[in-house]
Amino acid sequence: MQVLRILKREYSVEARLAAFTSTRRPYRRVDQDPVVVDTLKAEPDVVVVFGKAWTLHVREVLRTSLEENLKMIEETIMFFKEHGLDVIFDAEHFFDGYKDDPEYALKVVKLVDELRVHAIVLCDTNGGCLPHEVQKIVSRVSAELRNSALGVHLHNDSGCAVANTIIAVLSGASHVQATVNGIGERCGNADLCQLLPNLLLKLNVRTRRTTVDKLKNLTYVSKLVYELTGLQRNPYQPYVGDNAFAHKAGVHVDAVLKCPRAYEHVNPEIVGNTRRFVLSDLSGSATIISKVKEMLGIDLRKDDPRVRAALHEIKSLEERGLSFDVAAASAVLVVLKHLGQYRKMFDIIDWRVVCEGIEMQSRAWAWVKVKANERVIIEAGEGLGPVHAADVAVRNALSQVYPEVSNVTLIDYKVTLLGVPKHTASTVRVDITFRAEDTNDTWTTTSASTNIVEASIHALAQGIDYYLQVRNLKCRL
Repeated sequence: MQVLRILKREYSVEARLAAFTSTRRPYRRVDQDPVVVDTLKAEPDVVVVFGKAWTLHVREVLRTSLEENLKMIEETIMFFKEHGLDVIFDAEHFFDGYKDDPEYALKVVKLVDELRVHAIVLCDTNGGCLPHEVQKIVSRVSAELRNSALGVHLHNDSGCAVANTIIAVLSGASHVQATVNGIGERCGNADLCQLLPNLLLKLNVRTRRTTVDKLKNLTYVSKLVYELTGLQRNPYQPYVGDNAFAHKAGVHVDAVLKCPRAYEHVNPEIVGNTRRFVLSDLSGSATIISKVKEMLGIDLRKDDPRVRAALHEIKSLEERGLSFDVAAASAVLVVLKHLGQYRKMFDIIDWRVVCEGIEMQSRAWAWVKVKANERVIIEAGEGLGPVHAADVAVRNALSQVYPEVSNVTLIDYKVTLLGVPKHTASTVRVDITFRAEDTNDTWTTTSASTNIVEASIHALAQGIDYYLQVRNLKCRL
């Protein structure tokens, strides 16, 4: 609660803190229920009370009577209202309850409507409803309410949370509960990052707080929440994912370069995302031309035979297990060589890595022999693991010739098994992402081998090489 108040003060966050609580327990005074009392003590702006709307839960989970359940709901809501708080009522399991016993489910919401709460929220707690069911049930309830707004809280266990929420809004709901990136129990909740643009851009539904111009912050917010929660980003997430506006096939790229609407349902800038052209075995010359222009600022012609030769090599490398969907920097290095723009900056002539562990405490050392600017340099490095040690050794060597490599930092490292797994003898692909502190640019390189250390060293070397090649190219241009 204190964190939210700081955010409100320092960042002008338009939010109200809501405390989430159950109704009082069966056959207990509401003012003596510890959960209810502690919720009041938390001093929230709003209280969200959830209560049962499914007879199965009342009888089998709460183990109480249907009438006692109604009393629990009424007394809990009135307790908070009498203390001056806004109340939102979540009718838990409402959709399943309506299917089993529509008379009792409606009796619950009608009772709450008479209490004049801020909103009555119909919950698909198990997440199994389909859009046609949500449309029918929400329309029916909407016709019954007189005093309270109608809301929905929909889970994604049938893969329909966003679609169900949209159809609920079209059927009379004006209050929507969703989460950024759809984070939630089991399969998650309705994804706010999909709901907002769909409602605002596709249906022209206006919200109280968010306008179309504010959607440009959507991708940033999505990334921030992933980072704060420690969850891995979903590249296929609509609107805000890395692949949402990524074009791979050559015919797609060629068409988008001529007319973006040909393969994009909205302008990526509206939601704060960017258009990307991905190098892959499906790529054509247009993809390479656009990627080189984007990353290096070099203009190429579509009929340039060097472009075709580079594309042929990239496709051959993909057949051997490499993937340039993310690791465009490795592909650009291939292109530079075919263009005659590549300058040999260094070679890793030899390397050795030693690991040892005592009582599960491991240490690693690496030695590398590097040739750079006609100098042969032998250096060592110590690290927490073999890749870390190799990274330290390579940087120790190269920094003697290229001190600017100190600007390059490793920000992500991924390993993927390729083909049919062969236990510990499997071929792996290593993808490493770097950032340049002097330019804030990021790039990714890739390598594959049956030896994870070898693949890592090759990807590391490519990452540093790409940085040096770009610097050298810009100096010459």
